[in-house]
Amino acid sequence: MKNIELNKISVIGAVRSGIGAAKLVKKLGGIPFVSDGGSKEKLTETARILSEAGIEFEFGSHSDKVYDCDMIITSPGVPSDSEVLLKARQKGIKIISELEFAASFCKGKIISITGTNGKTTTTTLCAYVLEECGFKVYSAGNIGLAFSEIAMEVKENEYVALETSSFQLDHVDEFKPYISVILNITPDHLDRYENSFEKYKDSKMNIFRNQTKFEYTILNADDDNLNTLKLQNDLKPFYFSLNKPVEDGCTVEGSNVVFYRSGKKEFQCSVKDVSIPGEHNLANAMAVIIITKILNAENGKIISALRTFKGVEHRLELVRELDGVKYINDSKATNVDSVWYALRSFDNPIFLILGGKDKGNDYSKIADLVASKVKKIYAIGSSADKVFNYFHRDVKVEVKQSLQECISAANKEARENEVVLLSPACASFDMFDNYEHRGKVFKDAVNNL
Repeated sequence: MKNIELNKISVIGAVRSGIGAAKLVKKLGGIPFVSDGGSKEKLTETARILSEAGIEFEFGSHSDKVYDCDMIITSPGVPSDSEVLLKARQKGIKIISELEFAASFCKGKIISITGTNGKTTTTTLCAYVLEECGFKVYSAGNIGLAFSEIAMEVKENEYVALETSSFQLDHVDEFKPYISVILNITPDHLDRYENSFEKYKDSKMNIFRNQTKFEYTILNADDDNLNTLKLQNDLKPFYFSLNKPVEDGCTVEGSNVVFYRSGKKEFQCSVKDVSIPGEHNLANAMAVIIITKILNAENGKIISALRTFKGVEHRLELVRELDGVKYINDSKATNVDSVWYALRSFDNPIFLILGGKDKGNDYSKIADLVASKVKKIYAIGSSADKVFNYFHRDVKVEVKQSLQECISAANKEARENEVVLLSPACASFDMFDNYEHRGKVFKDAVNNL
């Protein structure tokens, strides 16, 4: 990194990103020290990994040893206003994100994808389509591997499809992807941003802050927070839209998806060529089509890949169809907007599992959809009472203590051509390790019927 001596580096947060960053520091000849305020009992596997790598660490609290360093790398799960980071700033210690650190040592081209919803699907689809088109591409970031784990493996003529959260963008300085994508911006994680939507938006905008006319950015023309942006550094964005014409980018014309560059049509496929369901996934696919056309991929290979993509685990994932009832795992729906998309994806009556760790949810956006599409709600988690109080006048609501209880009840109540949908609109941490754990518990319960 520019102007930084890679010597003693403290890493705050000992989960995936922190482990990856610490390993990369050591690989580069630096001296990493990992500090995490979490309990030792929950971090036993992490302790084993760090010990085997010869990396010093502490769990349970942050000692003064944290500040005996040249720089701090912070994991995305650590809030910017946490005491350890506030104290580091007071001491004048430079703080960067794991994303920024890893990007500094990556020789390949970075395709950075962010947005409130759709990041995982779009990143996975991007990597899949590019691979099918003959490109060498890695998936990393907020999905799968930490960026630090693979940053130095990526060669100059290779690509990284990088799922990028607002948390990862909070502490960037020089981060400059070759292609940046913002899929959408709606209120989320406001508990992390002092209940300020503007601060959350500003964090997302860091994705293209350092880009110039030699890089590319892709924006959603249907999002009012994105279609009026004035970009700096002569950036001329590509847009995607479900219902507006575009001069540079992707749009829907009748039953076709069309890509234009400078007003000239360069690509066309049928809407039906996009294998994953829902309007939101059509928008995600258009963002990917723009990426592939920027990289001049072959049209036939793009279409073939779109047709064969199977979707993402925990995102509108069909787990099983039993006695004509479809059980759908949408555990990754951790906000109200995700549930809005999920409900719009089905025409059949829905038994909806809703609730978890609330993030300041406003359920008014899905109230009409729930009233028209949902037959019954099973409310779970610490927000179960909030869910019950909001919806019980419009639809039947039952509070359940576990996902297993929900599935057992749904198995008795749901009939042929109905849907049992886990789309909780909440974080998982009140009952589960993460949304993947929640989705696995749901799938196990369904498969055990």
